[in-house]
Amino acid sequence: MQRRRTGLIAVASALGMTATLAGCGGPGGSSDVTLRLVAADYGDSKANSSQKYWDKLVDAYEAGHPGVQVEVSIYPWTDVDRKVKEMVAAGHAPDMAQIGAYADYAAKGQLYKVDDVLSIPVQANFESQLTDAGEMDRTQYGMPFAASTRLLFYNKTLFSQAGLTPPETWDELAADARALKAKGVKFPYALPLGPEEAQAETMQWLLSGGDGYTDDVGTYSIDSPQNVSTFDWLKDELVGKDLTGPVAPAKLNRADAFAAFTRGEVGMLSGHPTLMKTAAAKGVKFGMVPMPGVDGRAKATMGVADWMMAFKKNGHGEQVGDFLDYVYDDKNVLAFSHEYDLLPVTSSASDAMAADKDDADLAPFLEELPTAVLYPVGKTSWAGVSADVKKQIAKAVSPGGSPAGILGSLQIAATTADSAAQSQG
Repeated sequence: MQRRRTGLIAVASALGMTATLAGCGGPGGSSDVTLRLVAADYGDSKANSSQKYWDKLVDAYEAGHPGVQVEVSIYPWTDVDRKVKEMVAAGHAPDMAQIGAYADYAAKGQLYKVDDVLSIPVQANFESQLTDAGEMDRTQYGMPFAASTRLLFYNKTLFSQAGLTPPETWDELAADARALKAKGVKFPYALPLGPEEAQAETMQWLLSGGDGYTDDVGTYSIDSPQNVSTFDWLKDELVGKDLTGPVAPAKLNRADAFAAFTRGEVGMLSGHPTLMKTAAAKGVKFGMVPMPGVDGRAKATMGVADWMMAFKKNGHGEQVGDFLDYVYDDKNVLAFSHEYDLLPVTSSASDAMAADKDDADLAPFLEELPTAVLYPVGKTSWAGVSADVKKQIAKAVSPGGSPAGILGSLQIAATTADSAAQSQG
């Protein structure tokens, strides 16, 4: 049976894709099964599109499984979640989706439980905190697919010129920022609270202040005393003293902050592994250290994971499980991690990366993974809360803004949304 791959869907309409996904199985009477996977594109060009990764993996899998065909459709991150939502709404759910969130589908009973598809050794091999993040009501539906953590990047050249060492506390970070400003550095600390990814910068600071978006039992705690103190400090000690750059935090997006770092205009910022490659390519000499906390190294850093999920619609649970067992083989997990500067999601692949000298540049990020805290993605309310944070949080550090007021309004909205989601469930 000839396999058809759609590739980047700029060349196909949503209607056409939906029609294609409506088909199932092999030609008349054949016992072949066709599995359909929709996945996100992690590449930044055609040359490193995720299509190439999946093509190679699927070719190898099908060679050993003649009764199973796998069709992979790759969409840009800007489209993939919406596309899957449209397919599911139209009654044409793919067998698998590798996207940003699973909670809405799990809440509606549309996903297989992970232990219904994966073998026990594969399921047990996920990093424990990633397994926890993939759970809803203590049942795992989301399979982590890719992960990253955050570190404080600093420009070694600028630090050397100012006679500085990387900070370990907030006071040291502020002092370093003042010294960098005195040397004419544009962004002593780049604080991207623009709408692109404000929820990430916010979470990193909340964690370094000793709290986060939720408490130990998973209840939203956005306006906790620790969180209010964190934003009071940011407003008074960094933003209020003009240490965050010529661009206001509300107008600075993550991509722009990274670009400024690669131009040598940023002294410090929170960054993930992909910044290493782009900064090095531009000749920037940089260092990386754990994010400072109030009185010392932060107890936790932010972790981010993307998710694989298996839909029940087509009834291919057995074949999906066998394919995903293969997807999560160490060689495949490591191949993907190496291609896109991401961290493995399985313990065995993480151990292999830690032991490989060629992966030494990723070691600092890998060391942070066991204590990383992820977004509360098991909550169906999180998508709306995240969107609210993106829209509102910069006001907390703006002139005349009130951290307690902004965090309080976000807390009320989050609690209301969470209550509504639970009542619907």
